Amino acid sequence: MSLPRVRFLGITKRFPGMVALRDVSFDVAPGSCHAICGENGAGKSTLGKILAGLHQPDAGTLELDGAPVRFSSPRDALAAGVAMVHQELAFCDNLTVGANLCLRQIPRRFGLIDRRSLRARALQLLEAIGARIDPDRRMDALSFAEQQLVQIAAAVGEGAKVIIFDEPTSSLGDAEAGRLYTLIASLKARGVTQLYVSHRMHEIFTLCDIVTVLRDGQHVSTHPAAQLTEGALVRQMIGRELTEYFPVHATQPRGEERLRVERLSSPGRFTDVSFSIHAGEVVGLAGLVGAGRSEIARAIFGLDPQATGEFHVRGRRVTIGTPRDAMRHGIGFVPEDRKRQGLVLGMRTRENTTLPTLSRFARAGWVDQRAEATAVKQSFSRVALRAGREAPVSSLSGGNQQKVVLAKWLTADSTLLILDEPTRGVDVGAKAELHAWIDQRAAGGDAVLLISSEIPELLTLASRILVLREGRLRGEVSREQASQEALLRMMAGLEDPAPNA
Repeated sequence: MSLPRVRFLGITKRFPGMVALRDVSFDVAPGSCHAICGENGAGKSTLGKILAGLHQPDAGTLELDGAPVRFSSPRDALAAGVAMVHQELAFCDNLTVGANLCLRQIPRRFGLIDRRSLRARALQLLEAIGARIDPDRRMDALSFAEQQLVQIAAAVGEGAKVIIFDEPTSSLGDAEAGRLYTLIASLKARGVTQLYVSHRMHEIFTLCDIVTVLRDGQHVSTHPAAQLTEGALVRQMIGRELTEYFPVHATQPRGEERLRVERLSSPGRFTDVSFSIHAGEVVGLAGLVGAGRSEIARAIFGLDPQATGEFHVRGRRVTIGTPRDAMRHGIGFVPEDRKRQGLVLGMRTRENTTLPTLSRFARAGWVDQRAEATAVKQSFSRVALRAGREAPVSSLSGGNQQKVVLAKWLTADSTLLILDEPTRGVDVGAKAELHAWIDQRAAGGDAVLLISSEIPELLTLASRILVLREGRLRGEVSREQASQEALLRMMAGLEDPAPNA
């Protein structure tokens, strides 16, 4: 038998106040696509970062092709043929796409940067994964999904023999994810070993040969994917059964109109968008990457100074030019990128939760800490967040960080919630909790605008679904009419809008 391409032997990793990994051992076969599954906080990303040289284990041995290795930096790992596609992006935002892709080896001519060669190299890397992105654009001008594609292009372009994919499709639409699946199959055919971390069950069973499950930082099992069912895998991951439910709000009549948007436009982003949201309903917003979903959400929350159009809240025309205006009208916004846009990672959970509403707790220029603590405790209870109020928010799992963002808007008494990819990067257990929470908010009379790249999520939760294509609203589909095929065809422009558009 051939040696394992990667072998983890008794890997243990501690962080202040917690043990992230405890005595983890398993093998990864050469040329395989090996899934690593588990709830948020199970240790999946930590294990990948140890292999990629970002963390060093406190105990245990890492072997590559039978030889012990210890990488002190990502550069060491890359030199040994190990690359990583991170869930949390790391780029030089002020540089172009091309410069980021060629940072390790900037092409030069007569001592100066050879911009023609740099652009050609960047285009080659992007075309290899089917990404249509201009290499001359700055990174900070790209959407989160486009930045993810650039990161994938960089990792694949290094020619690594081992690639760690940490939630690579968490921000990608179906079309982009499909191209990534084709790329992964191509890499596998070339003998590249892949460690694949994902919460999406269909990806694991479609792409992966072997599945390793971690729970609470410990190895639970390693089995061929063909020997597992989705139910059995979920049970191993979370240690309990996960039952499906039918959303309660879908059985109730909707209430008053909470928000009406008329002729909303923003140059180069979206044009002439009109729709309404009522109390007691979840309105889904579907579209391919670049269709304008997140841009519309930002405009409604007052984050786009170039946006034009009319807003009506509870039947009254209002002006929303800033987030403060939106908050005054009861609008809360959970952004797509919680770490960069929804949280202040250097602050504690309590501080993040009350940041937009701190003036409520001010008494003679000082914060009434007792009143603040009471409000935070109530909000944490409503989102089932089991974390200390003084815990650094950076130390929480992705699912718990998302709950802090939700708790922030509950503390602000928001009655219209804009949720942009609310379950991105959270595990199946946390996703089920968030789905139930969204349904609970709508059933209790709140209005929800739900943006999601996962069509099954929209089909499960949405009362009706609006379809965007190329910055324009192309149709509306009721819950009863909606299907994955119908939505995909509308998103791609393969059929006329639905009759009730």
